[in-house]
Amino acid sequence: MIGSSRTGKYLISGILASFMVARAVLYLSPDSDFYVVGYNIHHLFSGMLVAIICLLPLLIIRPKGRTGVVLAFFSGTGLGLMLDEWVYLIVTDGSNASYLLPVSFWGGLAMIVACVAYIWILVRLAHR
Repeated sequence: MIGSSRTGKYLISGILASFMVARAVLYLSPDSDFYVVGYNIHHLFSGMLVAIICLLPLLIIRPKGRTGVVLAFFSGTGLGLMLDEWVYLIVTDGSNASYLLPVSFWGGLAMIVACVAYIWILVRLAHR
């Protein structure tokens, strides 16, 4: 159920997992681009799609059990992808090489930490 510590835990898990996996994959293969019909799709946009698909039923239907856990985890995954690339696109020239710059990593990490802290605060407030 939305607002529960379980939902928050899986949201945070998805955020952290997507940040770590995206950074590892793109560190090992920085020129890995994903093209759809000739358009380069950054993980900001794939993250938006995943978050929208998963967050809407999580908010509207409020599923319990395994379905709620899966939706919360993948909502977090989408959020993590969005937050990571959002900073990268703002503070760099958007090239593959600049994704590996320290400013991109630390900026992405700062956004991830801020989002995790915000979720933690919301979960605490929900339990008052």
